[in-house]
Amino acid sequence: MKKICILFIILIPIFSASGQQKISTRPNVVVFLVDDMGWMDTSVPFYDSIMPLNRRYHTPNMERLAREGVKFTNAYAQPVCTPTRVSFLTGMNSSRTHVTNWTSPSKNTDSDEQDNQFERLQWNLNGLSNQPDITGTVFATTFPQLLRNAGYYTIHAGKAHWGSMGTPGANPTNLGFIINIAGHAAGHPQSYLSETNYGNIPGKSQPQAVPDLEEYYNTGTFLTEALTREAIKALEIPIARKEPFYLNMAHYAVHTPIMADPRFVQRYYSMGLDSIEARYASLIEGMDKSLGDIMDYLKNKDVDKNTIVIFISDNGGLDHHQRGGAINTHNYPLRSGKGSVYEGGIREPMLVKWAGIAKANSINKNPVIIEDLFPTILEMAGIKQPKLIQQTDGKSLVATLKNPQQTLTERPLIFHYPNKWIDLNKNDGDPGINYFSAIRLGKWKLLYNMRNRKFGLFDLSKDISEKEDLSTQYPDIVSKLANQLGKTLKARNAQMPVEKQSGMSVPFPDEIQKNDRIVKESRQ
Repeated sequence: MKKICILFIILIPIFSASGQQKISTRPNVVVFLVDDMGWMDTSVPFYDSIMPLNRRYHTPNMERLAREGVKFTNAYAQPVCTPTRVSFLTGMNSSRTHVTNWTSPSKNTDSDEQDNQFERLQWNLNGLSNQPDITGTVFATTFPQLLRNAGYYTIHAGKAHWGSMGTPGANPTNLGFIINIAGHAAGHPQSYLSETNYGNIPGKSQPQAVPDLEEYYNTGTFLTEALTREAIKALEIPIARKEPFYLNMAHYAVHTPIMADPRFVQRYYSMGLDSIEARYASLIEGMDKSLGDIMDYLKNKDVDKNTIVIFISDNGGLDHHQRGGAINTHNYPLRSGKGSVYEGGIREPMLVKWAGIAKANSINKNPVIIEDLFPTILEMAGIKQPKLIQQTDGKSLVATLKNPQQTLTERPLIFHYPNKWIDLNKNDGDPGINYFSAIRLGKWKLLYNMRNRKFGLFDLSKDISEKEDLSTQYPDIVSKLANQLGKTLKARNAQMPVEKQSGMSVPFPDEIQKNDRIVKESRQ
């Protein structure tokens, strides 16, 4: 009898009344989500060699994370922020969510620019909602809510940008977060400076003013540092209680306005960079310091070995738009930048540290996409077969994290942008911005230009800069990918823009291929 009692006492910390493993044995998860950070905005080389831009930036803590974790060299997001962020929380591709452009802070306000060729798209312009029947939103179950339901202490810090003001998605606490630090409807900060109260100027209300940081006003504390300190404060609670936690560390950096982080900017002036690029590099280094501060805190609290750290950006870095200089230079060797379906707009720096599980200092070349993090994090947390409202598109990366040499089953990665982000001018060349879809399958990538119904085909294994269009050389590959892209978009009920002149929707890519084949056959 005594032995039975001892065994029962031993099992109490391990098993709950239902016989399932207690939440306290589950890993903590930190996602470090950076805004507008490009694939080359780091001293960590994600290409197969060190490039000039890698030598410009100083990110020692990203280097540390890469040494301790897995570097994903083919990681992707959507071309702009809100589509990516909604896909991240829901596991749905943006072609399915119909959140295909950035959401305005103001409810029912279309952020699309006016266009001469196309009507305004009836997309989900209010973003994500945890409630049904909210106008202009996608209704879905978020993984932070599932983590919270399972006993995780969930924290959001920084940029949210999941929904417009006056809708549930504007407040992270409606999407599964117990704690919200400075997250709201806006997609960028009014100011990074405490001297301007991060944009909260009395009598001059601004929707982009960063909330909740009053104690840092006029202290000389840069926004990135203030968010880091508040996130660390919030972590004290679950660590003291020995509860598992999820931290969504979502910095406003490095989004515009490109303001100098005074702690670091002199390094880049001394390198001879112009004012914009020096300020931009200082934002990168400030973000990296935050990563190091959080990693150090986790180690000092002796929870680092049970904490998974995931690092990723929400879209590519700005190219010449808002930064000046020549086109295709700011993300080189990638083509174009934010807003584009070329690699510069969608390929992201991604690092994952999972101590004791994922092999340290390893490289994973599998093509992955932001919605994959939804099932990945749930599997990491031991949440099986969750009850969801939505159909998801992401695939768990746990197996390939455990074995980086394991090749994931080949599947199409879809990028769909039937919207108008910005007005272009004649000097912009072909940046792949506005009214484009793209598919990556293996080494091949196909672009579909909705304006002219033309395709571009690139072999990324040989041409990461997407300089050589191979569409005329490989018509069979174009046909295969166009059919795959069109059928996938249709299966997800994706939206296509409507021509003003005809009132007809732009054909799906597979329909273009079908029509071309009929025309060719009729001529034979």
